[in-house]
Amino acid sequence: MKKIFFAFALLIIAKFHAQTWKTDDQYIQKFAPYAVEEMEKYKIPASITLAQGLLETGGGQSRLAQQGNNHFGIKCKEDWTGRTMSHTDDAPNECFRVYDDPRQSYEDHSKFLAYRKYYVNLFKLDEKDYKSWAHGLKKAGYATNPRYAYILIDKIEKYKLYEFDKTDSKEVLYAVLKMYPDLKNDRIFMAQLDQSNASSKPVTVKVPYEQTSYAKQQKKVEKIVTKAETLNSILIKSHPNGGRKFVIIPDDVALASISKKYGITESRLMKWNELDGTQLRRNDILFLESKASTGNVATYKTQVGESMHDIAQKFGIKLKKLYAKNRMDFGQQPKAGQIIYLQSKKPRSK
Repeated sequence: MKKIFFAFALLIIAKFHAQTWKTDDQYIQKFAPYAVEEMEKYKIPASITLAQGLLETGGGQSRLAQQGNNHFGIKCKEDWTGRTMSHTDDAPNECFRVYDDPRQSYEDHSKFLAYRKYYVNLFKLDEKDYKSWAHGLKKAGYATNPRYAYILIDKIEKYKLYEFDKTDSKEVLYAVLKMYPDLKNDRIFMAQLDQSNASSKPVTVKVPYEQTSYAKQQKKVEKIVTKAETLNSILIKSHPNGGRKFVIIPDDVALASISKKYGITESRLMKWNELDGTQLRRNDILFLESKASTGNVATYKTQVGESMHDIAQKFGIKLKKLYAKNRMDFGQQPKAGQIIYLQSKKPRSK
């Protein structure tokens, strides 16, 4: 009888400590580190990301979140080759992405905002100005609910999510503990905190981004930044392939202007970007450091009108390496729909 009682007691304790995601508070405790990590990488306020996650998932209770690790209702689209699930949203049985880990969903959401022209003006806002971000999302068409901005703001202020805009991935767990002091009695949470102290690194571990959604999100990288009229509008971005710095040219300019702005010689810029001239065109991708020898995704399906140089710039790969991987003569151009190998070498045809 004592053994039965002891086993039952352990079961009760385990349930008490488990993060069941049945409340908004438990969702915040679990996913605040993800939101802060994304803020560091993409400059999106953690409060906004977390509030959107809370709203989209109903505090982690939505079917998409529980069965698909999809916290932002991201649909398949034509480029998605990963697992999927059917779910009724705007229409019956729509196709939604299924992720191996919620963190991938968080990063996909960040890329959705960062790589679409509709949201470019958001990134001109102060990272701590969650109210402007909320209204900016609504204005850009993120949601159809006319009260969407106010719903986000209400959640942010109700749960003091703005506190996470002031922290970083090394300190986020302390911010969570300050917000929820009772977590000092949670063995799992305190173990995470101890791990953070021991390593002096973020508790969240960055998962390499899947190939499946990248191709579409980078399909027209030149659309990241829309109409911009001066060099002052150029934003340095970190490329998903190794974090290498690059910019999108806002208008036709001479390479000398970029060289002067960033203190990098024209010869280096020409070498790193395999340029055959010094005139840059609007929406050109220009790397500010040497590109990689391999891609962060395995293959890519060529779009109409794309050249090998376009693909090399899109994925941050040295042009000569790209030609070599695909067993193509230098100068030869791909056909629309052709599979381009970005990591391993193209298999020899039998």
